[in-house]
Amino acid sequence: MDAQSLSQPKQTYRKAPLPFVGQKRNFLKHLIPVLQQNIPNDGAGWTIVDVFGGSGLLAHTTKRTLPKARVIYNDFDGYAERIKNIPDTNRLRDRLAEVLDKQPRDKALNADAKAAVVVIIRGFGGYKDLNCLRSWLLYSGKEAATPDCLYGETLYNRLRLSPYPEAADYLDGLDITSQSFETLLPRYAGQDNTLLILDPPYVCTQQGMYANQTYFGMVPFLTLAQMVRPPFVFFSSTRSEFLDYLGFLRQYKPQEWTNWAGFGQVTIRGTLSKGSCYEDNMVYRFER
Repeated sequence: MDAQSLSQPKQTYRKAPLPFVGQKRNFLKHLIPVLQQNIPNDGAGWTIVDVFGGSGLLAHTTKRTLPKARVIYNDFDGYAERIKNIPDTNRLRDRLAEVLDKQPRDKALNADAKAAVVVIIRGFGGYKDLNCLRSWLLYSGKEAATPDCLYGETLYNRLRLSPYPEAADYLDGLDITSQSFETLLPRYAGQDNTLLILDPPYVCTQQGMYANQTYFGMVPFLTLAQMVRPPFVFFSSTRSEFLDYLGFLRQYKPQEWTNWAGFGQVTIRGTLSKGSCYEDNMVYRFER
């Protein structure tokens, strides 16, 4: 690499390069100033752990904001593998376009078109990104845990109209690992100059909503809450009743509440459908 390329600023992504549900892009404009106000010197001497790495967008943003920090991205969902295989994903998109360009947009595929799509996917010899396939062929909210489950659904023409950018630099500078939070957190929680970024799956009593066999239920959530120590940035939603849980600690568990007391909060309100609203929250505390 020549000196000129080394001096060029790295690209900053404001959304994840590939589809991922819950990537927190609407919080970036709030996360960045919180990091800048609480961690000096571009993060020199700090370790920042993105415990539930997801799409990597929080880790990416943190590294671009605090370039001297060590940022650990816990890639438990295999997103780095998806990024590496974007060329294959684009090739598969191009092959599907040969069929879907002749079909009306956002409409259910007829039997012949669906059969042709299934033949293309099954016969494709490269990497098959199931998340992309779902976004191209199913409506939002529909899940398919395997390709065979996908084939059993009504398919729609929602194919992306252009190739994905290759995003080879998206995870540059990150320390990438893949561990359970139970293994990862004890090494870092409560350590000097160590920030935890936590965006766990939503806790929900309706387990049927989740195709993921490793559903994040109440016991994992309570385990996580016991392990968290400041400084932290914790993302949650009214759908997970996290703030209600903190209210419970405040009233009934004062010793456990001390790890959370005095937190700051940013709330973003959104709409799921007509008449259905929700709140997403960013809760943070830096004082130990």
